[in-house]
Amino acid sequence: MDIQGLIVFCMELAGTIAFAASGAMVGINCGMDIFGVCVLGVVTAVGGGMTRDVILGNVPGALMRPVYVSIAIVTALVVFLVFYFKRNLLQGKVGVLYDRVMMVMDAVGLGIFTVVGVTTGISNGYLENTFLLTFLGTLTGVGGGLLRDMMAGVPPYIFVKHIYACASVAGALSCVWIYRGFGQIPAMIVSSALVVMIRFLAAHYRWNLPRVRKL
Repeated sequence: MDIQGLIVFCMELAGTIAFAASGAMVGINCGMDIFGVCVLGVVTAVGGGMTRDVILGNVPGALMRPVYVSIAIVTALVVFLVFYFKRNLLQGKVGVLYDRVMMVMDAVGLGIFTVVGVTTGISNGYLENTFLLTFLGTLTGVGGGLLRDMMAGVPPYIFVKHIYACASVAGALSCVWIYRGFGQIPAMIVSSALVVMIRFLAAHYRWNLPRVRKL
């Protein structure tokens, strides 16, 4: 594996861990058992990428390289066991710290998987199709979380929280343009950082659209 491949692999592993942890926490908050927590962790981590691969007409990479599924399962198990034996772990200041850590991990996962989705589309020969690449990047970034929330029976995160899908779209577009001018690694690093920055700004300023009052 060359340096470029190693960088991409490490970024994919970081995103897998981040999304698996967020998926596991949704399962725990919904009162699921260890199997349900693991399923949500795996779905969150690889669901978007598998959907992307099906659209491209490929065998999902998560099935060809089960290391990502394995990492997601291990991450979900660790999260489940920690909160199983420390049920009151999220009380007080620890809970506030946890919310911030999870926001960071979710933002990192969103940024990494967005650019991975774009570069996967490019490697399949669609470098000139900006719309398709943006769609693939956004789908890879938010698809797993959308599947997770549907399985957990909660409102999809991308519809009720701060700027999320829009951050993924911006990162995908950035990745496409930078890739064409400077190559894969600069595109992935800069664009994933852009997504993380947008998520942090959205969380800081609470940039929400006005909500319609229920009649």
